[in-house]
Amino acid sequence: MDGSTVGRHVIVAMVTVVAASAMVGGSVLLLTHVAAPRLFTHYDHNPALAAVPKRTQTRRGREADPVNLALVGTADEVAAAFAKAGWDRADSLSRASDIAIAKSVILRRPDSTAPVSSLFLYRRRQDIAYEREVGRSASRRHHVRLWIADGVTDSGRPVWIGDAAYDLRAGLSHRTLGPTHHIEADVDRERDTVVGDLVAAGQLSERYAVTGLGPRVDARNAEGDRFDTDGELDVGVIWPGNVSHGPTTALSDPLGVRWKNAFFNWSHRVAHRIQVPP
Repeated sequence: MDGSTVGRHVIVAMVTVVAASAMVGGSVLLLTHVAAPRLFTHYDHNPALAAVPKRTQTRRGREADPVNLALVGTADEVAAAFAKAGWDRADSLSRASDIAIAKSVILRRPDSTAPVSSLFLYRRRQDIAYEREVGRSASRRHHVRLWIADGVTDSGRPVWIGDAAYDLRAGLSHRTLGPTHHIEADVDRERDTVVGDLVAAGQLSERYAVTGLGPRVDARNAEGDRFDTDGELDVGVIWPGNVSHGPTTALSDPLGVRWKNAFFNWSHRVAHRIQVPP
């Protein structure tokens, strides 16, 4: 076999691999972005949550982080639950808080109540935010923004909609070049951390899931940071008065949703192997 024949075989093999990867990638995107969100929606435990927005927005209306969490309880119950779980309420944005967080990042000093940036839901910025610092400064932290849900209750109690994400580091926005925090791509892990901390503190009577964003793989937020999610909105019901009467009860998902979650876990691994573009 001469050199030109070998070269042709190599080219054919490369084209085949690229075509196969494109087909798999396209199938993953079609199923996760189009089919699955429509086939596996479920609001069995609280139909009113179907009206909840799926993405937060910036002040200018650009889609930002996904909505992935909800809590049921009064403002006082929410505050007490996070305090018992070891989380701090984030300061409001101001010149003083901006200077404080800059000092924390640059000088590597703790700032457990550093402010979080403003995102919008229901045409207003977050009503409240909580965080748990990691390490020696505010560069890395667990955090969640919360909005009281317009027109949504659970057994007559208020519902708070949340955007939970983990800040990996401080830096410049990929899109605006302004100062920001870059988040970990796996926002589901942060959602599970928030709920897990509240469960460990004995603050949740029950938890259940409903369809949130719909399965997304390798999407991006307003700052250009990657994120992926199974699309579930994890709902935690706080014990009335923050008084626990037993372990947290986990309500079951429909069979179709369990299939969807299994499929997402598979497609998540495939997408990361072939680096599907957003």
